[in-house]
Amino acid sequence: MIYRLLLLVGVLSFSACYSFKGSSIPPTIGTFYVDQFQNTAFNAPPDLGITFTEELRDIILSSSRLSFDDVSPDIEFTGTLSTFTVSSVAPQRDDAGFSSSLNRLTIAVNVEYFNNQDEEDTWQQSFSFFQDFESTESLDDVQDDLIEVIFDQITQDIFNKAFTNW
Repeated sequence: MIYRLLLLVGVLSFSACYSFKGSSIPPTIGTFYVDQFQNTAFNAPPDLGITFTEELRDIILSSSRLSFDDVSPDIEFTGTLSTFTVSSVAPQRDDAGFSSSLNRLTIAVNVEYFNNQDEEDTWQQSFSFFQDFESTESLDDVQDDLIEVIFDQITQDIFNKAFTNW
């Protein structure tokens, strides 16, 4: 009997501390809009802004109860893709001097969030993430997979900032 009571108290305590996705979206918020993100990053693929915009829309649609509205939304997202850089991250000494065994693709996105029902709940923030790849691999060969991983993380971070107060 005491074991069951302790188990019940533990489960209730844990569930009170955990917040499910979307649970902090006020009930008065029902719609969102994601404006086309502009691609200002040097050397970025030309369609990167379109790809990011679609990914952000998709995560909001699949992870919340909100519906898309481009006329009079409760929540709006706008921004720019500001960084698309490749850098060496694991230098090593070889016969020719120094080389790199790993390269890193970094993407940064500047986001503006507007809550049209509560002007105090408006913010701007830069989100970035990176993914490493072998220096023996061509960026052209791995770029799409790297962008997918990076965008998955950045869109999740934006969602969390906007809707789950993490």
